[in-house]
Amino acid sequence: MLIHADRLREFAADIFTAAGTSREEGERIARYLVEANLTGHDSHGVVRAPRYVQWLKSGFIVAGVTPTIERETPITAVVDGKYGFGQTVTPIAVRLGIEKAKASGLAAIALRNSSHLGRVGDWGEMAAAAGLVAIHFVNVQGSLLVAPFGGVDRRLSTAPYCVAVPLPNRAPVILDFATSYVAEGKVLVASRGGKKIPADALIRPDGTLSGEPETLYGPLGAGDRTPENGEGAIRAFGLHKGSGLAFMCEILGGALTGNGTCGPREQERGRITNGMLSFYIRPDVIDEPAAFVARAERFIAFYKSSRPAEAGGEVLVPGEMEARNRAERGAKGIPLPDDTWASIVAAARSVGVEDTHIPGAA
Repeated sequence: MLIHADRLREFAADIFTAAGTSREEGERIARYLVEANLTGHDSHGVVRAPRYVQWLKSGFIVAGVTPTIERETPITAVVDGKYGFGQTVTPIAVRLGIEKAKASGLAAIALRNSSHLGRVGDWGEMAAAAGLVAIHFVNVQGSLLVAPFGGVDRRLSTAPYCVAVPLPNRAPVILDFATSYVAEGKVLVASRGGKKIPADALIRPDGTLSGEPETLYGPLGAGDRTPENGEGAIRAFGLHKGSGLAFMCEILGGALTGNGTCGPREQERGRITNGMLSFYIRPDVIDEPAAFVARAERFIAFYKSSRPAEAGGEVLVPGEMEARNRAERGAKGIPLPDDTWASIVAAARSVGVEDTHIPGAA
């Protein structure tokens, strides 16, 4: 399935509106999900729609939430997302950080009790567009998916990490990744007929490595994937280094923010939530902006001048591939595997979206 971004946004908004959000909120969620697809991060794109609908129906996500500020100083704040859609509550927390950093030069914002907050790069890009450096540590309370280095049992979440740096004459430099070998969403995409994951991305209870989504989800059926049905785990990336960074994401994004860590799960909450500790820096409080930009540009040129390891290859800076994907997919359309599309259509019909509003179904 190849579908234009505008049509996909409209369809996704129809799904969320029919599921119980306001049209404004549905369009906002759809915009961020499709943006993830445009950048090539399909793991955080519309493949998530069926799961979001399921969580909304079960009460794990609350529509129409207004987050509250629990604590605040001139340069810090603690924002409670009240279990709202991440695409609704996270922009509010990021805007607060931007306002404080612009006023004081530096800000730290803790967000807790957010539902899945989507592609963390969106929030880095939002800060960079305001001229700020941003650093985000994210955890997933109640989500045990990743085995720590040296172990086989799930003891970590996928714990995303993101750094964004604005540069005036180019797209911002955006480093955005899960600290697991692959994001859980990439396993989800693979299970729906999309790009396969590496053969050593997962680990079984006996310590053998696997690239089969069944290792994480158990036997694959037609419905939504449930990691609780599988016995294996995702591996941390980079051996002890990725495992250590994930550990710090749990301590900072989970324990410090008050969101709670990935485990043991707080059963009374009955839901999975994201926590995020974010730092925002106004570059001019560190050094004269033009001098910083000149040094950064010289280093980027030096970095990219390395000879490619493979014929026809290229050295890319963080965020460069996403910018290229956005341009290509924006022009040609977003590719969706048949299984992924079928699951989204099924979710649409389950909430009453008529076939006349489903691309290709009328």
